[in-house]
Amino acid sequence: MALRVRCAASATNAFPIVSRPCVRPSRLSAGALPAPVTALRKRTVTPIAQPLTTEEPRQSVVAQAGASASPAASPELNLKIPAYILLWYAFNIIFNILNKSTLNAFPCPWFISTLQLAASGAFMVFLWVFRLQPVPKVDKGFILALLPVALFHTIGHVSACVSFSQMAVSFAHIVKAAEPVFSVALSGPLLGVQYPAYVWLSLVPIVAGCAMSAMKEVSFAWNGFNNAMISNLGMVLRNIYSKKSLVNYKHVDGINLFGLISIVSLLYCAPAAVYMEGAMWKGAWQTAVDKLGAAAFYQLLAVGGLFYHLYNQASYMVLDQGISPVTFSVGNTMKRVAVVVSSVMFFKNPVSLMNWVGSSVAILGTYLYSVASDKFAAEQKAKKAAQDKQSS
Repeated sequence: MALRVRCAASATNAFPIVSRPCVRPSRLSAGALPAPVTALRKRTVTPIAQPLTTEEPRQSVVAQAGASASPAASPELNLKIPAYILLWYAFNIIFNILNKSTLNAFPCPWFISTLQLAASGAFMVFLWVFRLQPVPKVDKGFILALLPVALFHTIGHVSACVSFSQMAVSFAHIVKAAEPVFSVALSGPLLGVQYPAYVWLSLVPIVAGCAMSAMKEVSFAWNGFNNAMISNLGMVLRNIYSKKSLVNYKHVDGINLFGLISIVSLLYCAPAAVYMEGAMWKGAWQTAVDKLGAAAFYQLLAVGGLFYHLYNQASYMVLDQGISPVTFSVGNTMKRVAVVVSSVMFFKNPVSLMNWVGSSVAILGTYLYSVASDKFAAEQKAKKAAQDKQSS
């Protein structure tokens, strides 16, 4: 009778094990008994409430099932992400205001661009010397691969500064929102990437928004507009050649890469600045000192160079937190909105309704492009994974 009760209890509690019918031991020999029944015969003196030692596998499975059924521990909130994004926005807004204020007093964009690259390089050297940032391991091959990347970075940086000196910061940033147009157009011939129709369609709001904004822009100047477009071209070529030339140097992190690019770009920019503007520096310098005062002018130059580096470093710090490309693209889009609005408020630039509508459409287009390009990248990744699976 006790055996029957134990068989019933075993069948009731057998969560992962298929129950077997109980067999009377009197009709079978001990050697012919199934394993569970044999184990029961050996432990008939054990109280029913006690678990069976022969059912340890069952207990482990039940324990795993109970652990999986319990709610998972929620991941800790990474407060670094919003903090770094806030710093990225703040540094970028401050830089744009300082940069435009400096250009208004000292209209020498080549000089200011060179100074900003020098400030960024000096900041990184400081971090490396005091071991606040790991010293990158580079060789001759890396330097040669970096040369075209730094050249296009120089072109993009200087032409943007020239554009800011000739147009309102808000409108220059709207024009720079057209950078994805160059990226899609040049990725085909230079990288062999053929984008689908929905990516091309996402560019339509960018072009339309820039055109609408330019129609009523008070500060519009063709030279400033052209330099903003040259800046877009330079930055896109920098990104493309980074993918082509630096593919074997992924051990260099983003902050170190930006520092090295700034140092090499300085070697390009300094002699070009002397050639382009050297003759006018003395007179423009004296005018700026007379207008602002020597101390205020020097402070403006120094702080502007510092914030140029800080906002770039903050952007890489955001990326290093492991956020998705879509999240970063949305953050970059909203950063451009913050820069446009803050510059309009600070400099009190006249902005018409058409300007606001065009700016909004262009910025929306950059977001749509980000979503479309990320979708295309995910499709390409899935396609490659499927091909690798078939080939294996």
